[in-house]
Amino acid sequence: MNYMTLKNGEKYVFDSTKIMGILNITPDSFYEGSRVASVDLALQRALEMIEEGADVLDIGGESTRPGSEPITEDEEIERVIPIIEAIRKVNKEILISVDTYRAKTAEYSIKAGADIINDISAMTFDDDMVNVVKKYDVPVILMHIKGTPKNMQNNPYYDDVLKEVYDFLKERIEYAKSFGIEKDKIIIDPGIGFGKLLEHNIELIKNIDYFDELGCPILLAHSRKSSIGAVLGNLPPKDRLEGTIAVSCFAALKGVDMIRVHDVKENKRALKMIEVLR
Repeated sequence: MNYMTLKNGEKYVFDSTKIMGILNITPDSFYEGSRVASVDLALQRALEMIEEGADVLDIGGESTRPGSEPITEDEEIERVIPIIEAIRKVNKEILISVDTYRAKTAEYSIKAGADIINDISAMTFDDDMVNVVKKYDVPVILMHIKGTPKNMQNNPYYDDVLKEVYDFLKERIEYAKSFGIEKDKIIIDPGIGFGKLLEHNIELIKNIDYFDELGCPILLAHSRKSSIGAVLGNLPPKDRLEGTIAVSCFAALKGVDMIRVHDVKENKRALKMIEVLR
């Protein structure tokens, strides 16, 4: 049974598939239903997700959808920190993850009360990220990406997507360990939709347990993504809930440790049923 060690030394055990709820403090995330425009609305949505059964809240200040333009570091900090502080005023217990590849944003977020750093670049976009993670002794999510959000979907190619993603994640785990980051602080994410075509994403999801050998908890972030829309007949994000839940249930049966989703209540109910059947 996988676990991660939190910054307070407590072991967080993945005794079932945990749910990470998505909270985007952005005007341009690909799914309109995940966007919140103010701290008050973000706090309201955060409390709703906690009530619905979220185990972790993942807060993002910059959209990393395909083709997206980066924002400034200061703008990201201005979006993210107030909502972390607002949540911590009313809830000290919920785990907070921050979706950022910038070391400064990560450091400010941890100081404001964040518990986990979710880095889509696996600490490749900002050389100082590894130092921040080590200094504050927080868990880090290392995700596979090919390219950058702006160009990652420009005809990505793999000879063997499973092996190449595996090798990348293995190298990033070793990189983190070389800086003194313990393995029980590392979570891995194959990066569905980040520099991958439909067939790559399906191959990764179908064989998600291929990554068990890396010995780290696995996060699957598939919620309402374009691959689901494509399989279901080119449906837009708003119509991809059922497909998302199907993948969530498959992931749970494969032993995935955490799923990152927009719709906490619906996925939580589905996973509860899967746990009973399993």
